[in-house]
Amino acid sequence: MKNTLKQYVDYIVKGEKSSMLGIGPMSPALIQACFELGKEKDLPLMFIASRNQVDADEFGAGYVNNWDQFRFAADLKAVAEKVGFDGDYFLCRDHGGPWQRDKERKDHIPESEAMVLARRSYEVDMDAGFDLLHIDPTKDPYVVGKAIDIEIVLQRTVELIQFCEDYRQKKGLKQFYYEVGTEETNGGLTSIEAFEEFIIELNTRLDVAGLPRPLFIVGQTGTLTRLTRNVGHFNDVQANQLSDISNRYGVGLKEHNGDYLPDDILLKHPGLGITAMNVAPAYGTWETRAYLTLHEVEKDLASKSLIPAASNFKTVLTRACVLSHKWEKWITDEHKNKSEEQIFNEPDLLKEILELSGHYNYEKNDVVAEMKKMFSNLSRFGIEPQRYVVNKIKDVIQNEAECFNMPGLTSRVCKA
Repeated sequence: MKNTLKQYVDYIVKGEKSSMLGIGPMSPALIQACFELGKEKDLPLMFIASRNQVDADEFGAGYVNNWDQFRFAADLKAVAEKVGFDGDYFLCRDHGGPWQRDKERKDHIPESEAMVLARRSYEVDMDAGFDLLHIDPTKDPYVVGKAIDIEIVLQRTVELIQFCEDYRQKKGLKQFYYEVGTEETNGGLTSIEAFEEFIIELNTRLDVAGLPRPLFIVGQTGTLTRLTRNVGHFNDVQANQLSDISNRYGVGLKEHNGDYLPDDILLKHPGLGITAMNVAPAYGTWETRAYLTLHEVEKDLASKSLIPAASNFKTVLTRACVLSHKWEKWITDEHKNKSEEQIFNEPDLLKEILELSGHYNYEKNDVVAEMKKMFSNLSRFGIEPQRYVVNKIKDVIQNEAECFNMPGLTSRVCKA
């Protein structure tokens, strides 16, 4: 690597009009698209993996490519070498902490157990060489309908950073950095006063304990992802105020839920001082749409006897999506509590559920079989389906990177 993640954040915080992109590693195709684009545009790559996406085998690994932290790191390295990417890329834990795996929350495991599991997950992150750990103790199945008390958030945050630093020093591991958040993102806006008070109090407690201050702090700018759109209300004035406060304390402002934002909002990010923005489910949606386009081509060719019988890819994937219930976390209030039968009978809703949750089901055996058949049919006809999918993902990420003034960022930081 040429630069550390801190060098990028410091460079932006000190006045560079650029923003970084936190990329949810939704699939191997996305990883390939990122490294190809990173090489072509001289971009630093920041992969932000949630515990549901990538986690230790003892927790069931992740739904993405069955990755644990070590296989994830190894596959990233292999793809980087394959495409000839020699720039900077960073492994980041997104939403680490207690109850951050869906199963832990649904099972209502007690706090003591949730903290033990969180610490164990962080241990594997550190052993696998992660560069950034998000300390996020803001999910709690025992606190319903309101934000967790800020004192509890502070206590758990300091406790987990202390644990990670002790483990890092004990094992002689490399230096890494921390991201902190004040509460679960829900589409609202972070109070300016509460935001600054949190930073001041957290830094005070970290300083007293001799612990490092965070590199990123999560601020709510009004974004909120539901279905296949951003239903929040982005507030550029308040986003700018949050970034001013963050910069004052030498920490980068991180925006979550940046999925599906239009260009007129993305273009403002560098000037507003938003250091980085996370995107995840939207990339899965774009990839699924690419597969569905390929399936339409396959069906058309088969109907004209230009290829053998078409696969049942869309039918099989649709059924897998509905039955998986992975769409529940992204559903809007008007569609909550609908039965599977109701969903199958509402074409518009069914289409959105397919597009938003397709990526959760790429690894299902019957989906894999139908995708292989579809790819085989198209390849024999002269179409390169894998290349088409990778290119469609690259188009989306390149647009975001261009809006963020990211091309050439690695070289600029090297020269700074």
